[in-house]
Amino acid sequence: MKNKHIIVGVSGGIAAYKAVEVVSRLRKLGAEVKVVMTENTTKFVSPMTFGEISGHPVAVKMFEDVHDWNVEHIALATWADAYVVAPATANVIGKIASGIADDMLTTQIMATQAPVFLCPAMNTNMYLNPITQRNMNTLRQLGYHILEAASGSLACGTSGIGRLPEPVDIVKWLQFHLMKTDLLKGKTVVVTAGGTQEAIDPVRFIGNKSSGKMGYAIAEQAALAGARTILVSAPTHLEVPYGVEFVPVQSACDMQKQVEAVYEECDAVIMAAAVADFRVAEAAERKIKKMEHMSLELVKNPDILKGLGEKKTHQKLIGFAAETNDVIEYGRAKVRNKNLDMLVANDVSKENAGFNVDTNEVTFIYPGEQITNLPLMSKQDVAKRIIAAVAEL
Repeated sequence: MKNKHIIVGVSGGIAAYKAVEVVSRLRKLGAEVKVVMTENTTKFVSPMTFGEISGHPVAVKMFEDVHDWNVEHIALATWADAYVVAPATANVIGKIASGIADDMLTTQIMATQAPVFLCPAMNTNMYLNPITQRNMNTLRQLGYHILEAASGSLACGTSGIGRLPEPVDIVKWLQFHLMKTDLLKGKTVVVTAGGTQEAIDPVRFIGNKSSGKMGYAIAEQAALAGARTILVSAPTHLEVPYGVEFVPVQSACDMQKQVEAVYEECDAVIMAAAVADFRVAEAAERKIKKMEHMSLELVKNPDILKGLGEKKTHQKLIGFAAETNDVIEYGRAKVRNKNLDMLVANDVSKENAGFNVDTNEVTFIYPGEQITNLPLMSKQDVAKRIIAAVAEL
């Protein structure tokens, strides 16, 4: 969000206090933020608070201050890369939908050509009122972005839909839309992530060291590239990226089933998961008690990637290979044997590359002799390069 110019409009509801955190979070992401308040909002939060948090004077009244002989509402409307109203009351939504511009906030929205993001917050009955719903639908049709209100306890003492979403969710929503591109618009991308877990008994499993960070970064970048993104993930401790369809799985067989269920409709599969090669032949139904020695019979898991390569029609298939030696040699064999369009290979024996770190050093291996070596970089940057390569494919 660095160098983005964002105006936060705050209308007169009790949820106005949450807008202070919205401004703070945007600034921490590098955005430059200015605040516009309705006069009624000043009864809930003071302009001084927003001024201190934003680092800019706060606009409230239409004819208050004129800076450098610019008409204030036009100057701010032109300055903005995005305009977010949080909270957006039923009154403000109604005025915007009707083209009424009778204060600093609504006049600026009428004047701006920047995308407008509205975060409704109000009593449940007001939110569900057909007039409010009609106004929001009208605005959606006109290209306004509207965040669905949250449900829970309301200031009026009731419980229901109408709460302003938490500031962290508002900022993620705004950030997603401002960073989104059309690179993969209209495409469906499946990403697998995490390390599969093969049950020994109800409490134990065979697993691996995968954190899922690489797969989740790829899913985030695919969604930001405009693709419908389906993340099929083994258990991790990671937060699901915004704008991604999440499908949780446990074992390799679970993952195979879920990926194959959507394979025909997808345009690309990026298999970043660390899929266990073996599973226990017969998992115990009850917890196995402690003993001096125990033997487990292991059987081979299905090779999901190879199976997809055999059934490939129109899809682009991207695999991963975590090796400790002869990375290029093994990688080229994998591309041939599994009918891949690209392989992302890395040497996990290297420091700061591979499992449970935030960086990676990878090589893209294509059919034939073409390879592309990437230097050590963050997994987010690796993910961007992968999505760019998928778009080229």
